[in-house]
Amino acid sequence: MKKIIEKADVLIEALPYIKNFRNKIFVLKYGGSAMMDRERGKTILQDIVFMNYVGIKVIVVHGGGYFINQSLKKQGKQPKFVNGLRVTDKNAIETVISTLKVLNKQIVEEIGQFGGESVGVNGEEVFRVNPHTAGIGYVGEVESVDTQRINQFLEERKIPVISPLGKNGQKIYNVNADQTAAEISLEIKAEKLVLLTDVIGILADKEKDDSLVSTLNIKEVGNLIDREIIAGGMVPKVNAAVKALRQGVNKVHIIDGRIKHSLLLEIFTNQGIGTEIVK
Repeated sequence: MKKIIEKADVLIEALPYIKNFRNKIFVLKYGGSAMMDRERGKTILQDIVFMNYVGIKVIVVHGGGYFINQSLKKQGKQPKFVNGLRVTDKNAIETVISTLKVLNKQIVEEIGQFGGESVGVNGEEVFRVNPHTAGIGYVGEVESVDTQRINQFLEERKIPVISPLGKNGQKIYNVNADQTAAEISLEIKAEKLVLLTDVIGILADKEKDDSLVSTLNIKEVGNLIDREIIAGGMVPKVNAAVKALRQGVNKVHIIDGRIKHSLLLEIFTNQGIGTEIVK
């Protein structure tokens, strides 16, 4: 009986969050080990379907870095990165496009298995990009977002699943998934941007999991990057978060996709489990 009552307590704890977030838009960047590990990935997709059913409008932007790396290695090519961004030549972009297309379809099918209704969207259909200033090949920076189709899907209570690709003229470019998710969140005026990672959040000491920074003000970000507390692939995530916050998104969450139901734990409980970045 005690365990049954505890379950009811969990539901009651979630109630004010369900009330506050109903009809609000959340943008979720789905990637990392959550995509690599099928069981972990399924719990995230279940969380997304749950959120959709309680009235939250969810947009999913997916990555696919691990799978792209594997495809490139099979071709005898070694993946290269500059400041967390993939160097993408003409041959690599074809691999990126084909890999993301397969992953997009797979995510849509899996959401359907959990009772959710989603629709796959090729990123190049909604993102217009400029070539990245770093000059690293077919890598783009988002210039504009066509939100009309995305809003239409949300009004129909469907979950848009979007790949991180953009178009410039007739050319398709690879775009960092975190930055893509941030651009959508600010253009569509999302309540929250949630970035899944393979760590528990931002750590004050990278060697100690108990040094989690639970709340981070955007004024502190530059200092943490200079001190390399925020480094590697976390840099584009945090920079994307700061841009989204400065342009109207209320809050950004960086959470560990390896934890079972991490999305529900962060959004619907009082304590949360990751790092939240605030204005």
